[in-house]
Amino acid sequence: MAQQHTTSLRLRLRYRFDHLVSGGTTALIGWLALACLAVVVPASAVLVWSDRAAPATLSGRLTAVWVSVGQTLKIGGAVGSPLYVLASVSLALVALLFVSTLVSLITTGINRRIMSLRLGHSTVLETGHTVVLGWSDQVFPVIGELVAANANQRRSAIAVLAPQDKVWMEDEISTRVRDSGSGRTRIICRNGSTTDPTELCRVSPRTAKALLVLPPTGDTGDAQVVKTLLALDAAVPGSGAGDAVVVAAVRDSRNHMTAKLAAGPAGHVLCVDDIVARLLVQTARQPGLSLVYSELLDFEGDEFYPVTAEDLVGRTFGEALLSFATSSAVGLLHADGSVTLNPDPGAVIGPADRIVVISRDDDTAVRVDMASHVEEAAIVTAGPRTCQAERLLLLGWNRRAPLVIEQLDQYVSPGTTLDVVALGEYAGGYGPQAVTAARSRLEVIFHHGDITAPLTLAKLDVPSYDGVIVIGETEPAAAASDAPLPLLAPVTDPEARADDRTLVTLLHLRAIGDAAHRELALTTEMSDDGNRLLAPARGGADFIVSGRLISLLMTQISESPYLAEVFEELFTAEGHEFHLKPAADYVRAGQEVSFATAVESARRRRECAVGYRLRARSATGPDYGVRINPDKRQRVRFCEEDWLIVLAES
Repeated sequence: MAQQHTTSLRLRLRYRFDHLVSGGTTALIGWLALACLAVVVPASAVLVWSDRAAPATLSGRLTAVWVSVGQTLKIGGAVGSPLYVLASVSLALVALLFVSTLVSLITTGINRRIMSLRLGHSTVLETGHTVVLGWSDQVFPVIGELVAANANQRRSAIAVLAPQDKVWMEDEISTRVRDSGSGRTRIICRNGSTTDPTELCRVSPRTAKALLVLPPTGDTGDAQVVKTLLALDAAVPGSGAGDAVVVAAVRDSRNHMTAKLAAGPAGHVLCVDDIVARLLVQTARQPGLSLVYSELLDFEGDEFYPVTAEDLVGRTFGEALLSFATSSAVGLLHADGSVTLNPDPGAVIGPADRIVVISRDDDTAVRVDMASHVEEAAIVTAGPRTCQAERLLLLGWNRRAPLVIEQLDQYVSPGTTLDVVALGEYAGGYGPQAVTAARSRLEVIFHHGDITAPLTLAKLDVPSYDGVIVIGETEPAAAASDAPLPLLAPVTDPEARADDRTLVTLLHLRAIGDAAHRELALTTEMSDDGNRLLAPARGGADFIVSGRLISLLMTQISESPYLAEVFEELFTAEGHEFHLKPAADYVRAGQEVSFATAVESARRRRECAVGYRLRARSATGPDYGVRINPDKRQRVRFCEEDWLIVLAES
């Protein structure tokens, strides 16, 4: 026997309604007409019969009902001969059909326009705006820094083009970028492919002041950057991107030259791997250096600015070092756009030269002669310190590891050893076998092991090393199977997995340091700045966050193109770079001296002193003892363990 359905009246009515709707437009119109008549006719009859002025005869009342129905349904309700009534109803229906169709067309057009705006397909009509092409986690620090840079501008705009939903992008930016909706900078999002010249025109690259091409996450991100640069050239034929500054970034150093060719001679292409590897090595050699760069690269603190020489024309750069009270001179910007960092103190400043200073803002570099504040008796003339061979430890392996080893060989003293601990097979030719360059100073020893395993780290005697570098491990397939914690299992994004492994490693290293009652000299690489906040490390520890670092560099160059040359020199082993050197080698320890005295002492060594770091405050935020660009009249008492921050030759 067939089982009977026991359903409620509500479900049966809903099922019948669904069946009715599925019958098509004609059936739906017919049922709708019947439903209207079923309501309108009885209601009209009630109105007529309850009206005291209604006709007395039945035919009169029926005629009144017809008039009421006709007026309600907008079909006239005319009375007369049957032919007259039929013609009147026909005309009324035609008029109703025309008006309904017109309203439908207008509504459809308005909806289409609203949908087009929602999808972000309209053209941005701006001039002097900044264009951000592509979407990744880097878009948030880039926009945040651009908003900070334009805080003193009356009207500025940032246009973002990416193959994402416009409304979703706007919501993400408003949620993750501080002050994105309260400042003077308008953020405009558009949907489109960055590799399609036609869709690129939606953000008006021809009239922009700067275009930033972000590297998408993933192995194909560099190819996307190159195609975007080619699309920019196609979108604005014959002039690249017009007068705009083009700044792009690629991850793999092997793709750097290709991207530079696509960007053209006026474009600036940063290589994430090269810059991160160089800064990792520099910071591992000089703990605290990452804090210095963090202060100099964001728009909230002191930054690089070019200022006119004015009355310093014809005088030497050494005199310029003591010609600003609250700014630090570090180089010269020449008329041809080239930059000389830390020039010889005897170099003469030309009439077309501008002085590159570190200052709070472009209007705070005020000329004040500080020579009278130099205390000659406090200057120390200590000789250079002898470099010693070291024992260094590299935990983890990725495609930047060979670059780290190559850079280390250029910095360390002969006889230095580097122990590398990482998992086994690596894809893409980035394994230990890729380290084939001849090394004159550094001896590298490879060890197989999982850096997230406590036993692996316990066997290393980590406190005995002079420095430890932890880098994200992404390539080994074995990483997924050998992971000791469930925390690592569900993560599929390679960079996120690398950060997770790094966090686990840092947990074990902190335990090792606590057990040994020793502070480890630790430098850590991460991809996501959010993970840095979770890192189990002491305050003021050195973190090189690749995504944020490249974002800061790109925004700085987009605002001041000459900085591309400055950063190129700062992040190479040759040329000049920032150093943290013992303050006691420059001024007498234990007594108060003016910072102008330290600047003069550094000048005599052909160096530019730009700040200091106090050991006693190295674990106390928010500055962790780092003071960039102090007032030269400020008096400081340095101890033997404090550092002076100087720009000097490598």
